[in-house]
Amino acid sequence: MTLEQLWNGWRSAYVRGGEAGAGRGAPDTVGGAAGSVFTRILASGLDDVETHIVHRGSSVFAILNAFPYASGHLMVLPYREIAHLEDLNAAESAELWETVTDAVSAVKRSHRPHALNVGINLGASAGGSVVEHLHVHVVPRWEGDSNFMTSVANTRTLPEPLVETAARIRDAWPGRSEGR
Repeated sequence: MTLEQLWNGWRSAYVRGGEAGAGRGAPDTVGGAAGSVFTRILASGLDDVETHIVHRGSSVFAILNAFPYASGHLMVLPYREIAHLEDLNAAESAELWETVTDAVSAVKRSHRPHALNVGINLGASAGGSVVEHLHVHVVPRWEGDSNFMTSVANTRTLPEPLVETAARIRDAWPGRSEGR
């Protein structure tokens, strides 16, 4: 059974590929860069608001998922395109997990979920869709978030545009004065 997404009118530019990292059906290069969709977004020259990057560190960054399971679904990943957890160097590994912790705090403050899922899909058989670029998912969850739309219509609804989600998470990111 395939789960469909229900996109609203504000999503039309995204579906047509008007935003960076359009994901499904996106060209293999963005701005002349090759690599994963994440590498192409980083090389695009577009600003963080356009690309939905919510945080940049020295070796990792956090970005909203273009096809979220829930509002606030983001990913933390190294700038360096690597596929395997064990290929992270010590500095990347430390910063990755510190940033995952900050992402959890930011999502808790910005969206007030009842719970969170944090995880990594290592390889296509594990459910990874961008297997060449390691990324950690942070997904907010609410009681009853599997509602009748998912059960009956095989569709998920998302109540807020990615631009708004990104702004809320940026404002709530630990260490930012406006998020405190």
